[in-house]
Amino acid sequence: MTPATNPSAPTGRGALAAPVAGASAAVGDDPRALVRRSGIALHPDPRRVITKLFVPGSELLIKGDSRADPVLRRLLAMSEEAVRAELDRVLATYTPRHHDFLGILHARFLQIEPRFDQPELLSEERRLLAAALFTTEFAIETAALFNPSMVVHPDQSGCPQGWLRFVMSVRAVGEGHVSSIEFRTGMVGPEGQVLVDDPGPRTVTPQVIPTRYHKDVFIQHYGRRRPDGESAEFIFDRLPDEFDDADLEEVLVTLRRQALTRSGVLSVIERFQWMAASTYSVTFPAESSIDERVIHPVGPAESHGMEDLRLTAFTDAAGRRDYRGTYTAFSGDRVEPHLLRTEDFVTFNMSQLAGSAAANKGMALFPRPVGGRELALARWDRESNSLAVAQDLVRWEADATIEQPDLMWSLIQAGNCGPPIETDAGWLVLTHGVGPMRRYAIGALLLDRDDPSRVLGRLETPLLEAEGDERVGYVPHVVYSCGGLVHQGHLVLPYGASDSVVRFASVALEELLAALSGGAARGR
Repeated sequence: MTPATNPSAPTGRGALAAPVAGASAAVGDDPRALVRRSGIALHPDPRRVITKLFVPGSELLIKGDSRADPVLRRLLAMSEEAVRAELDRVLATYTPRHHDFLGILHARFLQIEPRFDQPELLSEERRLLAAALFTTEFAIETAALFNPSMVVHPDQSGCPQGWLRFVMSVRAVGEGHVSSIEFRTGMVGPEGQVLVDDPGPRTVTPQVIPTRYHKDVFIQHYGRRRPDGESAEFIFDRLPDEFDDADLEEVLVTLRRQALTRSGVLSVIERFQWMAASTYSVTFPAESSIDERVIHPVGPAESHGMEDLRLTAFTDAAGRRDYRGTYTAFSGDRVEPHLLRTEDFVTFNMSQLAGSAAANKGMALFPRPVGGRELALARWDRESNSLAVAQDLVRWEADATIEQPDLMWSLIQAGNCGPPIETDAGWLVLTHGVGPMRRYAIGALLLDRDDPSRVLGRLETPLLEAEGDERVGYVPHVVYSCGGLVHQGHLVLPYGASDSVVRFASVALEELLAALSGGAARGR
């Protein structure tokens, strides 16, 4: 999409129809009448692939012995002519599909180089072909694309008057139901119109870079999973409050030397390495576009998926601004919320969270401190909308329950659909409810601006339910969002339909707030 000079008619992949005159619902009417759906649907694109390490004999989700050594022996037995011919075929096929495919192969060879007795004797062609034998493509969107979260783009230059550029995160699901975080960009118009840029088929994965850790998080996670032992206390006593990989390795080396006189040393070291690997930073090539960038699971805590990022533009107490969001890390047998932070959508930091409220799915940060406290919506009891409070964005404790699943369409569970949106009337919270036949619908709450534990209004009936072909997909009868934004009096709401595609709707903010304070709502 190229922004047009005429703000009333920019070009793009699709546009949300402007609100129809006279179609507004009166206060007290069914709030679903307030919603204007667009004709845009973002479908998963199987052409969008990334490269991953592949070890023959250890395919995804299949346990088996590695066949790396016999594969490499067969490679070493090949003639240079045969190696060169096969490498030419690989490069011709895959170079157009990836950014810097040669760079990918060079980086992969560094991972497998220890498998060779004398890697320095290998020709450049044999090295690259060896790397290709240990690389596979992974189609990140082959199953689904859904659960979006929308924030204001950090760069508004060149945007037509009356329009606002956005960044939208999306959850992409590929083989084995493994979820990645992707992004899309576009613009919203003065009447709730939406234009989405075509991301194209190519993607970029980031480089992992050094990061720093919080000892408090390690204490919380270690103690939550096993009794504190002598070896763990040895480590905690010697680590500073914030530390890096070198600090940790120094302490672990010292502990390893005492393995004969301390119990459980190796298992404790393994656990600390696991926790360190679950907190990391990544950076993308600056020349790549935001919608080419893919964050695929890196740490063991998220090895089976990074789900449902809830982004917000966050302003701290000192007025500094960045982008923050929580996502669900799934290790295959455990889910827990993790925190993503970025200033520019180029470099990202991922970290574990701690505390009694940092459990289960669906945390969503408030976009600023409230009353000197950092707040989040959480669902630590697995079924209610509640508040969590922290002093440092790391340790989250339970505060107050604000909504229980007591309406017919939310008898199974209630939760949020993204970070609260600040309005003059209060904090607008998009919610979700799960009812009979595991049907998901989207509702809304209005919370007091100074005391968000006070509910000023609540929709008795859903704002958005699956209709027509929205009911058909990977998980039927589901509508779900991870966050919308307000522009010129319109709430623009991206949402996932049946865990399959991304769709868009808009609601006049004034009408929604009136419904929340009128006959369609209940205050508390």
